[in-house]
Amino acid sequence: MPESATNRQEGQGCPAGTDHDREVPEIDLLTPLTIRGVTLRNRIVMSPMCQYISQDGLASDWHLVHLGSRAVGGVALVIVEATAVTPEGRITPGDLGIWGDQHIGPLARIVRFVHAQGAVAGIQLAHAGRKASCDAPWKGGAALTPELGGWPVVAPSAVPFNDGDPLPLALDETEIDSVVAAFESATDRALAAGFRVIEVHAAHGYLLHQFLSPLSNLRTDQYGGSLDNRMRLTLRVSEQIRRRVPDDMPVFVRISATDWADAGWDLEQSVILARELKQLGVDLIDVSTGALVPKVRIPVSKGYQVPFARAIRQEAGLLTGAVGLITEAGHANEIITGGDADLVLLARELLREPYWALKAEQELGAEPTWPTPYGYAVKRRAK
Repeated sequence: MPESATNRQEGQGCPAGTDHDREVPEIDLLTPLTIRGVTLRNRIVMSPMCQYISQDGLASDWHLVHLGSRAVGGVALVIVEATAVTPEGRITPGDLGIWGDQHIGPLARIVRFVHAQGAVAGIQLAHAGRKASCDAPWKGGAALTPELGGWPVVAPSAVPFNDGDPLPLALDETEIDSVVAAFESATDRALAAGFRVIEVHAAHGYLLHQFLSPLSNLRTDQYGGSLDNRMRLTLRVSEQIRRRVPDDMPVFVRISATDWADAGWDLEQSVILARELKQLGVDLIDVSTGALVPKVRIPVSKGYQVPFARAIRQEAGLLTGAVGLITEAGHANEIITGGDADLVLLARELLREPYWALKAEQELGAEPTWPTPYGYAVKRRAK
């Protein structure tokens, strides 16, 4: 039977096939992982999930309970939802924000609670670009008109996400500089709130992904055309964040490894980007896919994005996280033991079962590390 997670050898996340993997075969889903100066108690991560119920970007009691309950439930890292670095960068009016100092206090409250439960608090910094100014998903998610509280949206080029959407405003180079500055200021606020992991959102069709993909980036200046130019903004943002974040803190970048569309962003380009990010000191690539363009056919199935995480891990020599239809403890464990990824990120499954990580410990043969106020009762046996 596997050992308790507290007795496992701490893994450093070497890429698959290295001597480390052969010498320490016991690395699995429950093995702690140290990245720089941050130690995660296992390899289970709460993926960022937008709630769309914030007012003026402020975190509320809902966010405290939503995020805190998963920390109580045993995950190692809780990543706060895509948090807008500018008001115009929100997907919906209900998105969390970090564009002002007023956002620090409510977020710090969440951080303190998450850390008190033995988990690590991270935050995903984001700008929605042309996918901003939309209604909440449960209201249809359509683009909002000014009369309904919408605002002008920006993008690398004047290409809308959906046919019929308002044309986005193409950013000029001065405005691009302002976007970079907004990510820098957001990072400073995230550090002031006490977060221990910063993730850059360059996936799912939002602004940085829009610059990466030739389907949405039709520019002819230094930010468009060649792969080097299309990567420029993501690399600039990541570099500036890495410079502001202490050396003992990790920086992650979430990417969509493919657009699932002809002539779009793909795995080959993702590997090149990952190598460049590694040179800048980025510690892990959080590997998702898609969402740049609508109406594409995605072969959705169990763990369908895991092969992309494995390829980037092997070819770029960088830690990766796998996400997407990972629901079972055994499957998640195989992803780690098989060298596909170093972390497993769960989203909807953690909505269904906040205590998924504790149940995974039990399924994998370890003693569940229940919080003390729960554990004494859970362990009692009826007589």
